[in-house]
Amino acid sequence: MAKPQTSNPKEKALRESGALNTHPVNDALFSDSDFFDPRDLVQVKYEMLRKVHKEGEPVSDAAASFGFSRPSFYKISADFEREGIPGLLPRQRGPRGGHKLTKDVLEFIKTILAEKQPPSTPVLLDEVEKRFGIRVHRRSIERARRRLEKKTPQILGRRDREHRLKKTIR
Repeated sequence: MAKPQTSNPKEKALRESGALNTHPVNDALFSDSDFFDPRDLVQVKYEMLRKVHKEGEPVSDAAASFGFSRPSFYKISADFEREGIPGLLPRQRGPRGGHKLTKDVLEFIKTILAEKQPPSTPVLLDEVEKRFGIRVHRRSIERARRRLEKKTPQILGRRDREHRLKKTIR
C-alpha cells in the first residue's frame, strides 16, 4: 500500500528525514499552540525532557502525555545528555552488519576451509583471533562458513561422504 501523499512541506520534510512523530501527544502545549507541532519528533522529545527537568513533572506522567514509555524517556534523556539536540534525532535501528568480518578475514577463513580437513568452529575462532587480533562471535563464524560453503563448490561434501560411507558399510 502506498504511503499517503501530503501537500504540507513541513510534514513532507519530517517524513523524509525520519523525524515525523507517530506517537499520540496529549500535552496541553501541543494542543493550544501553533508553534508546538506534535508531528515534529525532535520538538516533542525536547519538550518532554524540559517538562521533567525544568517543571519537575514526574517521568511517568510526562512520558505518557508525550506518547513514550518510561524506558524510552530515560534513553532519550541519556542521548540528549551525551549529544545535545542531535541526540534527539532518530537513528536507524538494528544491527549494522558484520563489521568484524572484513574482506581480509573472510579470505583467511576461506583459505582455511579449503584445507583437506577444515577445522572446527572453535579452532577457526582461535585462528582468526591469533591472525587479526579480533574476537568474533561463534555464530558469526558459523554463518560466514555456511555462506562460503554455498559459494564454493565442494568436490565431495559431508553429506556425500556420509552417504557413500553408509553404502560401503551395508
